[in-house]
Amino acid sequence: MDQVSTPMESYISYMLAAAHRAVHQTLAARLKDQGMQVETWRILEALDSERQLTMGELARTVLMNPPTLTKMVDRMVSQGLVHRQIAASDQRKVNLLLTDLGRKRMTEIRELVRLQDREILAQFDPQQVEVLNRVLRDLSDTAG
Repeated sequence: MDQVSTPMESYISYMLAAAHRAVHQTLAARLKDQGMQVETWRILEALDSERQLTMGELARTVLMNPPTLTKMVDRMVSQGLVHRQIAASDQRKVNLLLTDLGRKRMTEIRELVRLQDREILAQFDPQQVEVLNRVLRDLSDTAG
């Protein structure tokens, strides 16, 4: 019995991975010129938009597993970008906060990320962007 092979492009899982890879590689190259990794940017961005986050909350927000996040945060603490603070409500929890240097670096690189977003979105009309955002949000809400 012969099996008919299915083109990779027919799988939504593959196409999402391919799109992610293309976007991630381009952003990684832009941020590398600034001495920053994509994951570091995600952490800084998350901390800049939220008052305080525990490590668990941050891991979920920045799409990283906790051990990898811990190593990255350790590096960021030593670079002076973030600092840890014992949570007032529960002393077993640690909140992460941006330092002044972390906030400055975030401001410097934010425009690079926005530029990439504008370049991606320029390929679509506004209705397509709205649909794309809704579909991706729905997918991330149901697939996780």
